[in-house]
Amino acid sequence: MQVILKDDVENLGRMGDVKDVAPGYARNYLIPRDLVIVATDRQVARVKHEKRLIEARVAERRTESSAAAAKLKNSPVTLSVKAGEGGRLFGSVTSRDVAEALTAAGFSVDRRSVKMDGPLKSLGSHEVEIDLGYGVHATATVNVVANGESAPQAAVDTGSDEVVADEMEEAAPEQ
Repeated sequence: MQVILKDDVENLGRMGDVKDVAPGYARNYLIPRDLVIVATDRQVARVKHEKRLIEARVAERRTESSAAAAKLKNSPVTLSVKAGEGGRLFGSVTSRDVAEALTAAGFSVDRRSVKMDGPLKSLGSHEVEIDLGYGVHATATVNVVANGESAPQAAVDTGSDEVVADEMEEAAPEQ
């Protein structure tokens, strides 16, 4: 007996597949649980049409996600947090904080789609992977700065006192 799967069935197939099954298996298990419909020419044509519509929608959303990924790559996000000496944070920056900052910047991002190895615990620029769905992944730049500071201008904090001393000499007025 040929049936069309209405849902994914373990050890049988995925939704929309046309399968040959034993008549007793269909009558006693699959049909009472509303997992399948009997495959007629009309039903098979309807399912194929629905699959084409779904594939078109998925392709459109994948294109939108790719555009959002390109925009996200070129738009760094800055998070201002409390920090102590040496660039250590009071607390940490989590995926929820990154998702909220990206949402405030105009991106529709859920905290579960932000992939981080662990919370960010230092100042500076960090790369974070974002899963935009439909097989599209993007890398976002998150700049973590201390309260009252602006985003870094492609500078890397080396932690060296010499760099800080040079900056202080440049900032000091000539006497």
